[in-house]
Amino acid sequence: MTGRDGGADLVPLGNMPVVILVRPQLADNIGAVARAMANGGLYHLRLVAPRDGWPQPAAWRNASGADRLLDDLTLHETVADAVADLHHVFATCPRPRHIIKPVLTARGAAAELRAICARDLRCGLLFGPERAGLDNDDMAACDALIRYPLNPDFMSLNLAQAVMVMAYEWWTATDATVPRRLMTNETEVATKGALDNFLGHLVRELDDSGFLRNAPKRPGMVRNIRHFFERGEVTAQELRTLHGMVTELAQGRGARKG
Repeated sequence: MTGRDGGADLVPLGNMPVVILVRPQLADNIGAVARAMANGGLYHLRLVAPRDGWPQPAAWRNASGADRLLDDLTLHETVADAVADLHHVFATCPRPRHIIKPVLTARGAAAELRAICARDLRCGLLFGPERAGLDNDDMAACDALIRYPLNPDFMSLNLAQAVMVMAYEWWTATDATVPRRLMTNETEVATKGALDNFLGHLVRELDDSGFLRNAPKRPGMVRNIRHFFERGEVTAQELRTLHGMVTELAQGRGARKG
């Protein structure tokens, strides 16, 4: 099913894990998975024995533009067929199993998947059906298990949420976005010189108004005022506004005295 209007032009770049949904039950969930995958830059989807067959129009309605992932996905009768061309396969497994395999967090799995892909090896992420999850036979085809470190008293995730966690970790494993930044829009962070100029203006007016009339306390009060403005990244626009406020207050004081 191709050529749907409104879909984003999602073009896979580089080697990345394949997402494999084993016996998915609802078309809406498959569409939501495609959306989550596109959020994290994962563009290869495989379905193993979907309960209601394929294609299902409801999936496209719930994909929110991630149409290409649904258009290009492949169908497989068994897990063995779906993973046959892969070198490594990790399986998400929320419940304890009597299986001896490495168990990774989502973040740890993303780091290992990045390393595998960097070696030009193909890898996959296996997700089980919505109600029962993967069975022991499904996991027999996997190298390692992934278990999310969530609230142990409530670890319930729907299928798209489970995929979203891995898609997010995959994307952020190499993302260079700084953890914190100041949004300045059309202005910029003020320089120390501009800030010092404003503080000089402010202190002069505070002296003239009598606010700093206590000579012994004046140096400490001035330092406290400076610390207040130095604590954050004041923008140039904010300083212009503050200059205007101080000027208007000073002019108003002079008019009242007159």
